[in-house]
Amino acid sequence: QVQLVESGGGLVQPGGSLRLSCAVAGSIFSINAMGWYRQVPGKERELVARITSGGSTNYADSVKGRFAISRDNAKNTVYLQMNSLKPEDTAAYYCTMSIVNSYASLISYQPFTDYWGPGTQVTVSS
Repeated sequence: QVQLVESGGGLVQPGGSLRLSCAVAGSIFSINAMGWYRQVPGKERELVARITSGGSTNYADSVKGRFAISRDNAKNTVYLQMNSLKPEDTAAYYCTMSIVNSYASLISYQPFTDYWGPGTQVTVSS
């Protein structure tokens, strides 16, 4: 059973920094894209940052220049470094990965399965 395990959320003052981590628990074959989304109550989940298997990244306009996504393929882990945090960054943050579970999956018609973490709360407040 593949699961994503998130860590690093918490309470931080405006202007502060946090680093979120998301690691795969379980046996897999490979990982394609990885990403972070966030959601506040009453609103739709929105993309924060995404990184492809080749290392290309894209960010929401609201976090460009403040957040950085990275990945460690050897550890099957994705990170989100969040700097200059603002109260409007307060949300539940979810990681997601597009995973190839096995070689059999790789050569199948639909090789990728999307997984989501349970979410980690980030609160920016003084």
